Amino acid sequence: MNVQANPGDDLLYSVEDGVARITFNRPQARNALTFAMYERMAAICEEINADRSIKALILTGAGDKAFASGTDISQFRAFKTAQDALDYEARIDRVLGTLEQCRVPVIAAIAGACTGGGAGIAACCDIRVGTEATRIGFPIARTLGNCLSMSNISRLVSLVGPARTKDLIFKARLVEAPEALALGLLNEVVPDVETLQRRATETAQLVAGHAPITLEVTKEAVRRIRRTLSREEGEDLILRAYMSGDFREGMDAFLSKRSPNFKGK
Repeated sequence: MNVQANPGDDLLYSVEDGVARITFNRPQARNALTFAMYERMAAICEEINADRSIKALILTGAGDKAFASGTDISQFRAFKTAQDALDYEARIDRVLGTLEQCRVPVIAAIAGACTGGGAGIAACCDIRVGTEATRIGFPIARTLGNCLSMSNISRLVSLVGPARTKDLIFKARLVEAPEALALGLLNEVVPDVETLQRRATETAQLVAGHAPITLEVTKEAVRRIRRTLSREEGEDLILRAYMSGDFREGMDAFLSKRSPNFKGK
């Protein structure tokens, strides 16, 4: 099966020799995701689950500046009510849950910045390969003033532990590749983007040749071991963040390209 994407699409999807590839294709916006891109990614994972000829999936971003910088901030302009915030987080939990539960090994090929929701996507992947220029982080405390989804916080704690999770979010810093490797945010670091794409393909081909049931069972077992907060358990936290004046200020400042003035309200 060989599927090719329309080069003009915001999200590209192709399959070659049993290896699927999703490319976030908005380099002009640092590959920020629209709601339509999130939904398409989830739909592709469902397609892969139904197609046993596909053995592995690679996620990557177009260009060399960013893997993905999270949700396109302009998507938040329509937020007016508490339900808007809850619906958004429900969408993120559903989409990333679908990605995490995709039956095949998922490899993230991370070039450049991997931030916010993009880092959340990477955390759902089974193997993360970066370059020496890769930087990963969740800088929302100095940009938007919102919060991560409950599932994303659970995944991050599972990857790096509670203390480092708070360090990353409180300091709003981007972790350079060597530290990301040491923390477990990356599994491997290669010199450049060309090597990155080759290495991601080699890794996908390697796991594609292994017993698929073994990989599926192991992947699901690891997922079940981790305690994941539900959206309902964190609903009060979501509303406190998204209904705050700080979030509105952060969004307006980001879109206006100025520094936010957070007041803790």
